[in-house]
Amino acid sequence: MPDISPFTLPGRFWRGNLHTHSTLSDGRLTPEEVIDAYKNAGYDFMMLSDHFIHHYDWPIADTCGMRSNNFTTLIGAEIHAPKTSVGELWHMVAAGLPLDFEPCGDDESGIDLARRAASAGAFVGIAHPSWSQLTIEDGHSIDVAHAVEIYNHGCAIESDRGDGWYLLDQMLNNGKRLTAFATDDAHFKDHDRDAFGGWVHVRAESLEPDALLEALKAGHYYSSQGPEIRNLSMFGNELTVECSPVDTIVVVGGTSRTAGEEGRAITRATINLSKLEKGWLLENPSPWIRVVVIDANGKRAWSNPIWLDEI
Repeated sequence: MPDISPFTLPGRFWRGNLHTHSTLSDGRLTPEEVIDAYKNAGYDFMMLSDHFIHHYDWPIADTCGMRSNNFTTLIGAEIHAPKTSVGELWHMVAAGLPLDFEPCGDDESGIDLARRAASAGAFVGIAHPSWSQLTIEDGHSIDVAHAVEIYNHGCAIESDRGDGWYLLDQMLNNGKRLTAFATDDAHFKDHDRDAFGGWVHVRAESLEPDALLEALKAGHYYSSQGPEIRNLSMFGNELTVECSPVDTIVVVGGTSRTAGEEGRAITRATINLSKLEKGWLLENPSPWIRVVVIDANGKRAWSNPIWLDEI
């Protein structure tokens, strides 16, 4: 029964947040206070992603001195350049930037900025697409992106625009093999209301920043608001899901069809994927699927997209 990456890869899962702000840009807490907050909340790593823009004098937080044996940091920023299809600044999370990453040039576009960040070694994620009102054309234009931010906790509680699956699902249907990450985008302006609501579990053999970045780029992670996905495996047309106790396990793909199981405190389910191919009109079965588990409180965990030709 083939296991689906990354659940049986060597190493363990490390819990981390990739999108949070400090007093270096528009956050309320100092970098040290933000990092202490995530340490105390049980995270293994985090990244300060302050706004890399002239208004804040192009900050990239040097948090190397705040690392320890059981907690680490990634170096990065939320990078911006003109302009999306609705005339807004681009917002992209770039994890793994060098501290001397150059400020944006006067004529640098969002597309060019993303390419420069990726060339510098960064994991590039398209941030809060619903809040930014990104179109499918916007998504495709960032041709070096590794992932889409599919849940942004701050946007969810402040403006009900925290979901990014609408964009990623359409990009997957157009053949783009991107992954999906959840974050806080915390600013701590109302205590911690916008913090600790969405994160990634990254599978790596160590907590070294380079190991985490390599795993993120390879898609060796899943995202959560609380529940845990413990294993996914395929045998023929059946997908077995193992997880922490949840009330719903659902498999979705690039069409309206779904398959799953509902109950109370489910920890394991075997799902017949042939249900995804049944309906009134289905010209092309989806070449990809993804798993969502939902607990009794409505909290979710999401797998990365699974391309069936890679299993």
